[in-house]
Amino acid sequence: MTKNTIAILNQKGGVGKTTTAINLAAYLAKAGKKVLVCDIDPQGNTTSGLGLDKKNLGPTLYDVLFSRAEVSSSIKKVAGGKIFLIPSDSNLAAAEVELVPLEHREYQLRKVLSNLDYDYILIDCPPSLGLLSVNALVAATDVLIPVQTEFYAMEGLGQLLATIQQVRQALNPSLNLLGVVLTMYDKRTSLSDQVKTELVNHFGDKVFNTVIPRNVRLAEAPSFGKTIAEHDKWSKGARAYKSLAKELDRKLL
Repeated sequence: MTKNTIAILNQKGGVGKTTTAINLAAYLAKAGKKVLVCDIDPQGNTTSGLGLDKKNLGPTLYDVLFSRAEVSSSIKKVAGGKIFLIPSDSNLAAAEVELVPLEHREYQLRKVLSNLDYDYILIDCPPSLGLLSVNALVAATDVLIPVQTEFYAMEGLGQLLATIQQVRQALNPSLNLLGVVLTMYDKRTSLSDQVKTELVNHFGDKVFNTVIPRNVRLAEAPSFGKTIAEHDKWSKGARAYKSLAKELDRKLL
């Protein structure tokens, strides 16, 4: 059975959820872990960022959620065979509506993932707090929140934390807030430091020591369908995600 299922979640878009899912997976896999990435965002950016053509996927998470395909038939090997992926495309957008009338609708993803055997499952969530994200929180053992170091960083975090607490109380009592990771950090600006200080004041040791810098090589890697480990393993972004993977693995030992 899978040891750690981590929902990577923030209802704000553009904070580095997908970049974090892809590159954490890469460095956990390089450390010898068996890693599955589950793309539960209808935009399918993790799917394309790991090199798959969204026009030619075969069965996707959408098919699996509604028992139209077996989960095993949807899992693809990516990143040179080092990472496993359940892909998604725009069809998944319909799931928000189609899940509503189902009994136990919040547990559909947990059912899909429950019998899989990986060291880590990383769930890349959509930028919303709808039924797909709730499914991710119910399936997860832990939540990782990427936060961009920008002016409105804290906006919406209260709502996100309230949702996590509601899921914990009603649906998944063992759900753990693993922590907050700062992304797109620019050490040249005082704003980045201010946001970091504010987050540490609020979350304490839940803030990861590793910060992810603004990095051109990191930003361009998905356009090549590659992880940063494949695209430029010596870049600042690569070193940061390697460090984050080690720190995360230590927290979960």
